[in-house]
Amino acid sequence: MRVSCFLALLGAAVPSLAGVTVQKPGLKVPAKYAADKAAAEKLFTTSYAAYQKFAFGHDELHPVSEGVGDDLGGWGASLVDAMGTMLVMGLDELFVGAVNFTAHVNFNVPPVPQDISVFETTIRWVGGLISAYELSGFKYPILIEKAKEVADKLAFAWVGNNSIPFNTMDFTTNSPVVGTTNIAQAGTLLLEWTALSTYTRNATYGELAQKSALAVAKLATPLPGLAPQVIDPATGQFDDAYITWGGGSDSYFEYLLKFARYTNNKDTTYIDTWKTAVDSSIHTLLKKSTVGNWSYLADQDDQGLIRHVGSHLACFYAGNWLLGGKLLQNQTIINIALDLNEGCWNTYAGTATGIGPETFAFVGTDGNFTGGDPITADQQAFYNKHGYYITGSDYIQRPEVLESNFHAWRVTGDTKYLDRAAGAIASFNKYLTTTVAFACLNDVNDPSAGLIDDMESFWFAEVLKYLYLTFDDPNHISLDTHVWNTECHPLIAPPALNSYAGSGKLIPQKPFVAHVTGQPRPAVSPI
Repeated sequence: MRVSCFLALLGAAVPSLAGVTVQKPGLKVPAKYAADKAAAEKLFTTSYAAYQKFAFGHDELHPVSEGVGDDLGGWGASLVDAMGTMLVMGLDELFVGAVNFTAHVNFNVPPVPQDISVFETTIRWVGGLISAYELSGFKYPILIEKAKEVADKLAFAWVGNNSIPFNTMDFTTNSPVVGTTNIAQAGTLLLEWTALSTYTRNATYGELAQKSALAVAKLATPLPGLAPQVIDPATGQFDDAYITWGGGSDSYFEYLLKFARYTNNKDTTYIDTWKTAVDSSIHTLLKKSTVGNWSYLADQDDQGLIRHVGSHLACFYAGNWLLGGKLLQNQTIINIALDLNEGCWNTYAGTATGIGPETFAFVGTDGNFTGGDPITADQQAFYNKHGYYITGSDYIQRPEVLESNFHAWRVTGDTKYLDRAAGAIASFNKYLTTTVAFACLNDVNDPSAGLIDDMESFWFAEVLKYLYLTFDDPNHISLDTHVWNTECHPLIAPPALNSYAGSGKLIPQKPFVAHVTGQPRPAVSPI
């Protein structure tokens, strides 16, 4: 019989009488890091000035060619993703300009004909607009009106009695593109749509999002609490058995915990499922590299084989587990999370640029990289030196390693995390710079491979906000007063409970069978 690490520790957790806290009490940023805070702001203002000059109102700037991209609806994704960061940095004049533009956007029809992702649009526009409304001191109700305008179109993705929406919408016909979705897309609507219900006084938005996430959480899974990646909204059943904390699954697990905090355990299904997922991960997915003893969460494939793989996307898990460990007052989870954070940071420390790659792999104590290409001689040599090897060498301005680094600083107060953030800023300035802004990188271990002509909208929302907040007053936007959506848009949270134990139990295992339809798997989100 498997002994749960949670059940073993439940008796050891002493509920706080004043509400659980996440951040280290009395935390302050030493004065010597003021220049790094200014440097983070400079990254933002330089990037946004280029966006204003060459791409204002478009989704993204191509910072090498000075062209534009409109693959996210054409409504100004970079602008809405930047709004909250402007307010966090005190750039009020820029914010007012962004509000004035957004107030006149027609979200009923994309200016560039294209299908619209429910997930991508929710985390940017619904989440970003509501967060900006809160951060502005509730001064601009037009932001809620626009968030509602977007959500009213996205709501057509729920068809008939389906609990789970299709992820892709044709806004012209108000009809979805029928196909499978993934659990990240199904479960990453909770915070945004529930917040919209609060401000519109219309419970329907939150009910739709919660219905979708709960439909996933209540199905039988290959491992307790660990839902597989692909699900079919038409049948409400899983379409594979692949388990990962990486892209396509990541923010489903992220939101189980965050929604429990945001709603203060109104429904304990969320925290109980998250606890169960973590417990199963510790027993089955938590691995150590044979070189360096680095911790990571492996994947489990459709055949039940462990794949010793990692990704920049998956590295959010360290910060998520830190948050959960603090809310549950579970030191075991906190300690593991800090180890996972070290493993993710090592992917930055091991490259020539000091920037981490898109994907990587390990040699685990129970075998090599399972189910993928054989390791090459060059990869083996790199692994022997660094304890991981690179399988996807690009850097596309992802935030997750810096996100977890931010959480580690706020939880522990160890200034090594400030030093790491400062190092990332230096690397970005050295290797991502174009004549006008900052681009993505072809090969983090070979700067001569050149730049990718993209500046992602989440560069504004996530990377630069997490960097700035790392050096900002910890009480300004605190982990004890806000819950961040997966696009790093902070939402005001209620005062914390003194315990987030939920039911005090784990979700029992049920017999699992994947209902494989053979449909193409949905693309993993670029976020």
